[in-house]
Amino acid sequence: MRLFLWLLILCATAIGLAVTARFNPGNVVLFYPPYRIDLSLNLFLLLALLAYLLVTLIVDAIRSTKEMPGKVAKYRREKREREGNRALREALKSLFEGRFGHAEKAARRASESPENAGLAALIGARAAHRMRQSERRDQWLQSVKPDMTLKAASLMTQIELLIDENKPAAALDAVRELSASGTRHIHALRLALKANERVRNWPEVLRLVRSLDNHNALHPALSRRLKEMAYSDLLGDRAHDSESMLRLWSSVPLADRLQPYIAARAASAFNVRGLHAQSRAIVERALDGGWDDRLMRAYRDSAAEVGSPALLAQIERCEVWQRSHPTDCELQLTLGALCLKQKLWGKAQRHLEQALSDASEATMVREVHLKLAQLHEALRQPEQAAVHYRQCALATML
Repeated sequence: MRLFLWLLILCATAIGLAVTARFNPGNVVLFYPPYRIDLSLNLFLLLALLAYLLVTLIVDAIRSTKEMPGKVAKYRREKREREGNRALREALKSLFEGRFGHAEKAARRASESPENAGLAALIGARAAHRMRQSERRDQWLQSVKPDMTLKAASLMTQIELLIDENKPAAALDAVRELSASGTRHIHALRLALKANERVRNWPEVLRLVRSLDNHNALHPALSRRLKEMAYSDLLGDRAHDSESMLRLWSSVPLADRLQPYIAARAASAFNVRGLHAQSRAIVERALDGGWDDRLMRAYRDSAAEVGSPALLAQIERCEVWQRSHPTDCELQLTLGALCLKQKLWGKAQRHLEQALSDASEATMVREVHLKLAQLHEALRQPEQAAVHYRQCALATML
């Protein structure tokens, strides 16, 4: 229908022009002495229209000729960008597929495009790292440095690859450079945590764990394990004297002090330095939050002096705990050991024999036999003591 309308308009226009030209008596005279040219008005208008079209065509041809180099350059640039983007997509695909050789080759082609050079270099660095080509990896990373827009991405990649290569010291240098640039997102904190863990910088590990916990960025089990490792190393440092140990413990958050492993490790460290009263306080506070056999072992090692009110208070507290944990072997052994130290022979023998009947681990069986042997020696019963000493030796050999 549209084509029919256009044909109708074209025919009407042609008819109108033909009618107008037929009844147009005008003429045009051109003088150029000694010449004279007579033209009808219709022919003159036709020639003028043709001249206009010719001039327009020539001007367009000249303009197109001048623009041709720019268009060719633009075409080549767009073609190079298309090829670079295609190579970049291929490099990413190969990297995710684990085809690292293909990924590096595609990254090299993609780097020919200035717009993709930086990202292609990061892909090439990761691919070279997976193929254990450290020199090529470093060359790729060096090529990214001039591009300041990719500085954070380059440093993050460098940190991750150095940690994977087990070079935590170099990774920490990159972490410090990244922090100086103001980048502090969650993944950067995770990488910094891993690097500090490798170099056993436990104070910084604890700081990073707390920061990540505030953002719910660590699994609770991993957070707990990292704290246990950090406090185990810090509290086990033999360079600490009594005062520095007290200062260290005072810097530990209350929530961490109540964790059984940390509290037990701290109590043992205090016992080694003769701070038995502080050790008992740590264990008692932690046991109020939840029962744990490791705490009970540390509590047994922190026994007060014979005949002191503190030792009697320990026995009374253990008897209170026994009401809620009547079958706990560690508690029975602890209560028996404390009664033995206080020379409460009958109670000591009863609790130790109960612990022996319930014990299943060789370590506990050995310790119970040793305590019973000491008890019988104190009661001047050498035969029974010898039996328990033999049983203790047998349990040691198992």
